[in-house]
Amino acid sequence: MEKTTANLIRRFPLTETSLIIHWCSDTQGLIKTVAKGARRPKNRFAGKLDLFFHCEIEIVRSRKSDLHILKDISVLRTRLGIRGSYLQTLAASYFVKLIERVAESATPIPDLADLLERALEYLDQNQPTRRAVLHFEKELARHLGVIHPTCTPATSISNTFGHLPKQREELLDMTAN
Repeated sequence: MEKTTANLIRRFPLTETSLIIHWCSDTQGLIKTVAKGARRPKNRFAGKLDLFFHCEIEIVRSRKSDLHILKDISVLRTRLGIRGSYLQTLAASYFVKLIERVAESATPIPDLADLLERALEYLDQNQPTRRAVLHFEKELARHLGVIHPTCTPATSISNTFGHLPKQREELLDMTAN
């Protein structure tokens, strides 16, 4: 078994009783786990598996695939403030999708995980601004080493990794003021 701290970045049903959970960890990178029984009314994961939660997780690595077993979880921060507005949730979703687009699975990403951690902490307490969104993109491009002097950081990321997540346009429109 392995322990790490991670941010819950995606979740969806696997079966009638289980969930697939995606995590972003500085030491483990992007991790996929299955939470067996998590959809049952009375289960050990009740109230602990929500988007943007920062947790300490214990996993059992699969030898056959990249889908590991979530054995235990302890919530360190809930970040309920991100659900305070659609704009906060939209920004958090955009940041997560950017990280997913550029990071390799199961590879340590300390700088990217720290950037996401700081962004989620900011959004937990604040409404996103255009400046904050552009700062995140700039820092991401800097950590990835894809800054080009003739392009914006977003264009540099897009040119290197493919198109940017669709939330960007709406997020920038909503933070234009």
